[in-house]
Amino acid sequence: MVKITLDVDGMACGMCEAHVNDAVRKAFSVKKVSSSHSKGKTEILSETEIDEGKLREAIDATGYKVLAVKTEPYEKKGFSLFHRG
Repeated sequence: MVKITLDVDGMACGMCEAHVNDAVRKAFSVKKVSSSHSKGKTEILSETEIDEGKLREAIDATGYKVLAVKTEPYEKKGFSLFHRG
């Protein structure tokens, strides 16, 4: 699983966030996508890596601009009942 964090310019409201989220969902099969116009960020959780160029194209087509892309491994943080100390 990978976490992709985008710096996105141009989002001004919740509807802008929805446009970006919808563009990502339409172009790629992702586990989760969420955007914050106040932070200028979009976070994507995906089983596989996403081509950065295609990701930029999908979002740029909505009228918003991807300024930066950061991809990192993602491990779900959870509580295990079987923890051995």
